[in-house]
Amino acid sequence: MSSSVPENTASVQGVGGLPRARVLSIAGSDSGGGAGIQADIKAITALGGYAMTALTALTAQNTLGVQGILPVPPEFVREQIRSVRDDIGLDAIKTGMLGGAAEIHAVAEEVAAIKHQTPGLPVVVDPVMVAKGGAVLLQADALDSLVRELLPLATVMTPNLPEAMQLVGRELESLADMREAARTLRERTGAAVLLKGGHMQGETIVDILLDDSGLTEFPGLRLPGRHTHGTGCTLASALATRLGQGFSLIEATEQARRYVQAAIAHAPGFGQGAGPLWHAHGWHGGLA
Repeated sequence: MSSSVPENTASVQGVGGLPRARVLSIAGSDSGGGAGIQADIKAITALGGYAMTALTALTAQNTLGVQGILPVPPEFVREQIRSVRDDIGLDAIKTGMLGGAAEIHAVAEEVAAIKHQTPGLPVVVDPVMVAKGGAVLLQADALDSLVRELLPLATVMTPNLPEAMQLVGRELESLADMREAARTLRERTGAAVLLKGGHMQGETIVDILLDDSGLTEFPGLRLPGRHTHGTGCTLASALATRLGQGFSLIEATEQARRYVQAAIAHAPGFGQGAGPLWHAHGWHGGLA
């Protein structure tokens, strides 16, 4: 099989006349459909992209938690990535649950090879570590590999507060702490940082973006309810889609956040625990 990347075909028009970007999600499956690969496919499709996948793990999972995890061998993760890369081509990559150091190493090598062939390809790394129900999704020995090998390849990383605390090794209790953590991660990896503030107490949620243009803060009101399963996966996938469609990082962040907020507001109420979002709501973003 050829190792060349097919030329860009994202000019094909999708929802709202936007380019139909080809987005590869490298992540774990969620049998409950709320997070992981399933959430990624729904979000990418809703925003007019074309979703492709490389599964890193199967999970037995629902709104109450994760009951089981079956890892996919790293070499087969590689094979999935190469298969879609060599035939269909890529306009953006999003990574989520990766599991262990071996899986991260394999993914990082493949992403590095793709970026070498396609400079400027957007890569969104969601450093998934713990499921909403508390299950550990990133092995302890993998954190160093994540920081050393994968995060420096990212266009933007999207940690939530608990993930950011693990990455910087200290507590984050205020907006000032979040700003400093974003600076630390940017200096350490070179990637832009979208640090999500949803775990901070209060009625207002502030997400922080630090990139070449400086620090941008995105405040928003906290929506009521327990149906927030898959918000991180959905945001990262929406962000990757918009970047693949040619939006700037600030524009892509604004639109991805609006999409997720609407998906939370329209949550169907399924399940007994942290329920899923409604990815198929009527707001598709566009330029409105």
